[in-house]
Amino acid sequence: MVNEHLGDRVGRLRRMADLTQEGLAERSGVSVDVVRKLEQRRKHSARLPTLHALAKGLGVEVTTLLGDPPGVPSTGEADPPALVAVRRAIMPPLFAVPPEPDGVESLSLELVRDEISAAWILYHAAGFARLMEILPGVIADARFAATVGDADERAAGQGALAKVLQLGGHLAIRLGKTDLALSSLERALTSAEAAADPLLPAMICNSIAWAYQRQNRLDDAENLAVHAADGVERRHTHSAEGVRVWGGLLMSAATSAARSGDYDTANDMMRTAEQAAGRLATMPPAVNGKLVSIFSKSSVRIERVRLAVQHARPEEALRLARGMRLSADTPPSWRTWLLLDVARAYADVGDAEGAVRTLEKLRRVAPAWMRHHTLAVAIVSDLWARPARPPGLRRLAELLGVAN
Repeated sequence: MVNEHLGDRVGRLRRMADLTQEGLAERSGVSVDVVRKLEQRRKHSARLPTLHALAKGLGVEVTTLLGDPPGVPSTGEADPPALVAVRRAIMPPLFAVPPEPDGVESLSLELVRDEISAAWILYHAAGFARLMEILPGVIADARFAATVGDADERAAGQGALAKVLQLGGHLAIRLGKTDLALSSLERALTSAEAAADPLLPAMICNSIAWAYQRQNRLDDAENLAVHAADGVERRHTHSAEGVRVWGGLLMSAATSAARSGDYDTANDMMRTAEQAAGRLATMPPAVNGKLVSIFSKSSVRIERVRLAVQHARPEEALRLARGMRLSADTPPSWRTWLLLDVARAYADVGDAEGAVRTLEKLRRVAPAWMRHHTLAVAIVSDLWARPARPPGLRRLAELLGVAN
């Protein structure tokens, strides 16, 4: 039910749980007025802390409320062949002989790393369909690289396998398959612990924390991120790589705290992370930034904008976003989140024209990501329901299937 309205989804799940609107409000800690407005379609979206609370009250994952991502809709039928192939690559069949990669004679660790880097770039560009096609082959190549050569070469191969299994976990999260994501990430962590990079297990832990967040396991996510961050801080914050990994974990912990309703703690964590990001300018750059945690002053500010929007502080979000200069390594996915949050903030302060201008910019710079985000649909639906529709809104509404 990809195009199901959020309120219809809440109502359907509430009835399946045999709850009244008042019962759901009491169980989730959300006002009954919010539940009613959602189910009556007078509200087209809700803040992430509210969604987490509703999901907990309904006994479902947050992804169930957000709806199925467009890449792999739930139709009641079996998974499409491309996803089955990804599952098989991540979790090879028991007792089966691993397939030998094509062109094994010319396969080198450097080639495998190049494949993984290109696959991550495809992920950040929202090329999920193409990524599903190539990922099984990249996993097979990395798995083979982890079994050949001397001890040092095998350890380096394990590091490559950890990164591609981490990517498999990220893709599965985007497709709403959190159990597959955790299977991939737990395998990634095992490979990371056998690799030569001491920071790699902490990076994988950050991804696992994200999967926990999507399953509404906010305490688990925060505890894991804090535990991993403490370990990095004790031993590795003398290098840019270490600061970036530590900062990414701190941001993850802050996000979990915020979604649990503790905005002040989250904001303090984000301020600490932003100060740490400023230290990066005085350090030699990371050797391969594309394979290290995305952490910079830009990424921290993007997250701070997001938290402000999610906690109904649109003026603060617009102030934080004003005059931002994004670093060159900010991937399209993060730029997309920033533009969506700024558009949401404009809509919340009543500036529909500003919201449309921001969404038009997103449509120009990242059309694929715009179609993959339920928040874009929610913002346009909110604007479309208002009596006055600014210029340009119809084109966006037709693009996202919102126009009547």
